[in-house]
Amino acid sequence: MELPYDAVLCDFDGVIRRYDAGKLTVLERSCGLAEGTTMKIAMAPERLAPVSLGQITVGQWMDAIDVELEQLLGSAEQATALARAFGEARARLDEEVLDLLRRAQARVPVVLVTNATLQLEEDLQTLGLTYAFDEVVSSARVGAAKPEQRIYEIAAERAGATAARCLFVDDRQENVEAARGLGMTGVFYREVADLREALAPLLDG
Repeated sequence: MELPYDAVLCDFDGVIRRYDAGKLTVLERSCGLAEGTTMKIAMAPERLAPVSLGQITVGQWMDAIDVELEQLLGSAEQATALARAFGEARARLDEEVLDLLRRAQARVPVVLVTNATLQLEEDLQTLGLTYAFDEVVSSARVGAAKPEQRIYEIAAERAGATAARCLFVDDRQENVEAARGLGMTGVFYREVADLREALAPLLDG
């Protein structure tokens, strides 16, 4: 029986790795900021794009966040505390997602496709995931970030599959739509049941 996909391409943050923003939220409230303000500043395109494309280091990204927070708060001390809390947020892995991907990997290549920083390899090592994927496609290393077409093409090529035979999983709708535009089967990830359902034809088959 023919497999439904020749490769699984999966996002990292928001699917496999999640952050605990508890400490940051408490600090934001103590500084009179709305919850999520620091995240919005960090993820603003003008600050996120350079670090995601490997043009600046994580340290330089943190400095830019710090500067913006200081302008907002008028306090260097509070800004630095918030930037540090953002940078040091504790990460956890979704073991159920990883288990599903490991099972899929017994049938087809599983490729990590992530908008990441130059620190990704270090993060994967710390989390014990250095050898968890057949390939890792990092935006900071390839110079293209989702939803740019090029990063999807690189991922499919490294997986040894055509776009039409790739299953793509991501927690951002625009990234999923871009994958579908290239002919991939796109899965908008909200919870582990979404991944389980998408992989069922592959695992059950």
